[in-house]
Amino acid sequence: MSKHLNFLRASVIAFCGALPAVAQETPSLDTVVASVNGEVITLGEMISVRAGLPEQYQSIPSDVLFGSILDQLVQQTALAQSLGEAIPQRVEIALNNERRTLLAAEALEAFVLQNELSDDALRAAYDDKYQGFVGEDEYNASHILVATEEEANAIRKDLTGGADFAETAMAKSTGPSGASGGSLGWFGTGQMVKPFEESVMGLAVGEISQPVQTQFGWHLILLNDARKSLAPSFEDARSEIENDAQRRAVEAFIATTATAADIDRTGADAIDPGVLGQIQLLSPNAAQDQ
Repeated sequence: MSKHLNFLRASVIAFCGALPAVAQETPSLDTVVASVNGEVITLGEMISVRAGLPEQYQSIPSDVLFGSILDQLVQQTALAQSLGEAIPQRVEIALNNERRTLLAAEALEAFVLQNELSDDALRAAYDDKYQGFVGEDEYNASHILVATEEEANAIRKDLTGGADFAETAMAKSTGPSGASGGSLGWFGTGQMVKPFEESVMGLAVGEISQPVQTQFGWHLILLNDARKSLAPSFEDARSEIENDAQRRAVEAFIATTATAADIDRTGADAIDPGVLGQIQLLSPNAAQDQ
């Protein structure tokens, strides 16, 4: 929208006095709410304006918005009429583009509604995607964090001599997990600092690492368990599966529709693509500047 007409959008909020509406038993989109020099404004046009308001205005009650929206449409109609037949070419171009965009979106929406995937189709797509799924490596580990390598070695000697890892962690670990026996729960690759992760990956289940240094201090790590991550359940993956299938269907529909159309692009062959940046051609005074 031109910056010179921005005040019209703002007027929806600026005018708060609602005009009385003509009472009708069964108003429809075609119901005439006003006319300007014989040009009618319909209830459908008002509803469309209301639906297109920015999100922060959507919560304003309709009885407050009614008069403001009607004022906006009346003013816009009067201003549009003041141009007479002298509609600038740039405006006609913008209207054509907007119409094309709206109709294309309507065609895609109709296609999606007519081609909704059944549960069986979604489950088949899920099975196809996750058949033979091999997950990422995941580890369950506990650790004891201390300040020096000497302290870590002394604690490791106690652990290999039979001391309980969790009890030792609660008593001696300086890390926040010490209170829970050093447990870190399950984690995947990339979630821990590199020296810690590399040590974990080299352990067998039940094995305690040699002291490992990171920027946090010295760690003793116990690998409690290891596994491959599981495929998501159908319900968890449903939205992703549906979106992927819908996207592929829409892309195929667009390609098929365009292929079936009689398209001639020869007019573009002789045009320097650089002309696309000549925005000044849309200026009201562009013709005079040439």
